[in-house]
Amino acid sequence: MIKYALACDGGHAFEGWFGASSDFDDQAARGLLECPVCSSHAVSKQIMAPAVAGTKAQKTAQEPGPAATRAMMMQAIGQIRRHVEENFDYVGDSFAREARAIHEGKSEERGIYGEASPSEVKALVEDGVPVAALPPEPPKKTEVN
Repeated sequence: MIKYALACDGGHAFEGWFGASSDFDDQAARGLLECPVCSSHAVSKQIMAPAVAGTKAQKTAQEPGPAATRAMMMQAIGQIRRHVEENFDYVGDSFAREARAIHEGKSEERGIYGEASPSEVKALVEDGVPVAALPPEPPKKTEVN
């Protein structure tokens, strides 16, 4: 299959797939090509770069490996946790009670964090109170093997 960038005389760009390079010329000569936007039959091929598999240029843009991905994730988790600890109020084991009070307008609107049991979290979620688990503290470099 060959993919061509195409355009009509109205300036609409689109692409077309053909079984062989001669199929475009054959279909164009028989008036079978049509712009999907304006239905014009005056369709022509546009200049496009060929897609060549296995070039060195494509290999330079590889995705990071598992170790690099894990390191990036741990860094992001650490940043999220630090942001919460630096900008939110720590309410300890009163988290469920305080989150519900904020949600109901009985307490000042602010970001909080603290501890809650699984049953308390479940009840908050069921009642529509927005809560999310705080990412765990990333392990210290001395604790990772």
